[in-house]
Amino acid sequence: MSAPPDAPVRAVAPERARALSEVEFIALMAMLVATIAFSIDSMLPALPEIGRQLSPGSANAAQLVIVAFVFGMGLGTLFVGPMSDALGRKNVMLGGAILYCVGALAASVAPSLETLLLARVVQGLGASGPRVAAQAMIRDLYAGRGMARISSFVMMTFTLVPAFAPLIGSLVIDVAGWRGLFAAFVLFSAVTSAWLALRQPETLPRAMRRPMRLTPLRLSCREVLAHPNVRRSILMQTLIFGVLFGTITSVQQVYDISFHRAESFPVWFCIVALISGAASFVNARLVMRLGMLWLLRRALTVHLVLSVGLLAVWMLDVLPADALFAVFLLWQIGTFAMAGLTIGNLNAVAMQPMGHIAGMASSVIAAVSTVLAVVVAAAIGLSFDGTPVPLATGAVICIALALLLSRRLQEEPMDSPSEGRAPH
Repeated sequence: MSAPPDAPVRAVAPERARALSEVEFIALMAMLVATIAFSIDSMLPALPEIGRQLSPGSANAAQLVIVAFVFGMGLGTLFVGPMSDALGRKNVMLGGAILYCVGALAASVAPSLETLLLARVVQGLGASGPRVAAQAMIRDLYAGRGMARISSFVMMTFTLVPAFAPLIGSLVIDVAGWRGLFAAFVLFSAVTSAWLALRQPETLPRAMRRPMRLTPLRLSCREVLAHPNVRRSILMQTLIFGVLFGTITSVQQVYDISFHRAESFPVWFCIVALISGAASFVNARLVMRLGMLWLLRRALTVHLVLSVGLLAVWMLDVLPADALFAVFLLWQIGTFAMAGLTIGNLNAVAMQPMGHIAGMASSVIAAVSTVLAVVVAAAIGLSFDGTPVPLATGAVICIALALLLSRRLQEEPMDSPSEGRAPH
């Protein structure tokens, strides 16, 4: 019998797969997923120099260093889920770490922007391993609102990395130049991979693995995409990720050109990330009581109001420069907080009926939403005109559409924890 949506957290894997304490498990998952944030946010201070060295004729083209990584990550997620179902979660994450390091090393010696972008795609392909397999590992152990709670704590812990990543990036650039960042990526990946290899048991026993045969994969993919909740969740994540990635790619230029605060950008970014990180903590505390849909709909509504407000005050030009900057800071906090209040919940809603094919479901959801979000983010980022107007306009359109989609989203009963699985 299926459990009700408000069922308590229940482990799905055997006790030996949960050898870590919940605190250490959350910290490990957060650091594995934070590979992505570190690889993106620490690059932000390097974009002006990369533009000057490798793309002197088009400053906006340097943003593609971020977009290329996200594209590779999104493309890789299409394959990582089925691979983790067939080979185990740990093997896929450790293999992805190796590919990630190869891409980082290639990027460190790239002679042109085109070569750098190709290396970043490879790096993103490797980063897709921990992104998807870590979510599948969490789904092996938790379900429904319990998964949303753990995912929120992971997001909250992981927030510390993007908060300090631009500061760390600036320090590395001061010592070793922007190419030195890629050595830092290799070091970070090596540490987290060793932690995973030595401390966390595999959560998917051999008896429960699904061979990578074309027909079962095709049928599983069809099952995932045939589910209305999954489709709506993918579209909503596409729109939200599009706003988030568009903000990340453009924010350094906004600070520099719109507000003339390039030097203090890493500090402000850190403050914004730390404040907005509280959203994941709030979600983790409230989701079991209020539900995933209640929280994400209100988060979207608040951010839509903030985006309309930013557009209005900028277009009307009624505030002094410092007040305008304060409004933009509030909007940026709202953007990152919205992600903390929506992405984990959307993943949990979509994964709720997909426990029997968790790897494939996680893979399809992440791949489609990320690749489509890259298109949205590139359109927003490359339309930068020296003001925050393209960002705010893109946010209004995307969040309004996401809010409309959320009206038809449903929180369904979760799979039975053992449904479709061999006994442990």
